[in-house]
Amino acid sequence: MLTDSAVTPAWVWADLRTDHAGETGAVCIYKGVLRFARDPALLVFAQQHLATEQKHLRLIVAWLPLAQQSRLLPLWRLAGFLTGALPALFGPRAVYATIEAVETFVDHHYAEQVNALASQPTLSALRQTLLDCQADEVAHRDEAATARGPSQPGWMLRAWCAMVGAGSRAAVALIRHV
Repeated sequence: MLTDSAVTPAWVWADLRTDHAGETGAVCIYKGVLRFARDPALLVFAQQHLATEQKHLRLIVAWLPLAQQSRLLPLWRLAGFLTGALPALFGPRAVYATIEAVETFVDHHYAEQVNALASQPTLSALRQTLLDCQADEVAHRDEAATARGPSQPGWMLRAWCAMVGAGSRAAVALIRHV
């Protein structure tokens, strides 16, 4: 949908590149969960969320020209798959905690972009697209938190979730440039 590189600020392309890579990774997270999970409720959760992430990916692809996409998409696909597959090997609680951590990061990431786009009235349609995606991600986070249950994760799961959050921040920093 954005076609004029001369009038689109460079930071918009960088942000969209992170969104594209992130939604690509999110699709792969759920594919990883579906590959290794056995719990029926978790499988339904993952199938429903996969459909939403695929929709998000299509929306972002519509905004981002091929030339602006990250050249490291194979890495983001692998990272996403492992982020879903590894906790699936440990059970639903690990998956739900992982999704909660990922979606917490994504909520903040989209919020930063939505706030920045508020100063760009010509990009109001893009801003609305990101707001819609953000709302879905918040719902995913909250659904995962509810499914995880009220008790706090143990230290290993907390460490894993912290690593997922740090990895997400590092990936965004890299994707803005590559």
